[in-house]
Amino acid sequence: MALPVLKLGTLALKTLSKPIGSRLKQQARLHPKFRNFIVSIAQENHRLTTTVQRKLYGHATDVEIRPLDEEKAVQAAVDLLGEVFVFSVAVAALFFEYQRSSRSEAKKEELRKQELEQMRERDEALSREMDIMKRKIQELEQLARGRGLAGVFNFRPTQVEEGKFPTPA
Repeated sequence: MALPVLKLGTLALKTLSKPIGSRLKQQARLHPKFRNFIVSIAQENHRLTTTVQRKLYGHATDVEIRPLDEEKAVQAAVDLLGEVFVFSVAVAALFFEYQRSSRSEAKKEELRKQELEQMRERDEALSREMDIMKRKIQELEQLARGRGLAGVFNFRPTQVEEGKFPTPA
């Protein structure tokens, strides 16, 4: 029962993170210091992606890359910010699920070890009991050889009358 509820909670968290990411985008456009910060991140990201694309297509990479205008930079930065937020929530949920699964597996492994230990202990106890029984059988065999079978069981010779069964002594 706990596993489906946990999975459903994780899915709900991922779904709720998208509107939160949109809200972050909206707020990023309004605050001047944060806006300047994200514009610089967007410009750096633009330079990096343009350089990588030029290298991939075999074009010259030593040319000057024109910066984005401020509105495009803000839009690119808030899009990147929203995607990073959604991605980080997904990674956190994945990490949480992995930790939960690891703990569950560790518990199962511990139970298996305990069961194996119990089986080993029971095997050793049975082995000791079997050794004791073997020694007792050997003692009985030695007694039987020394006294004869009747001496071991303390049988007394009895006379059997017709219709009567002998009674042990």
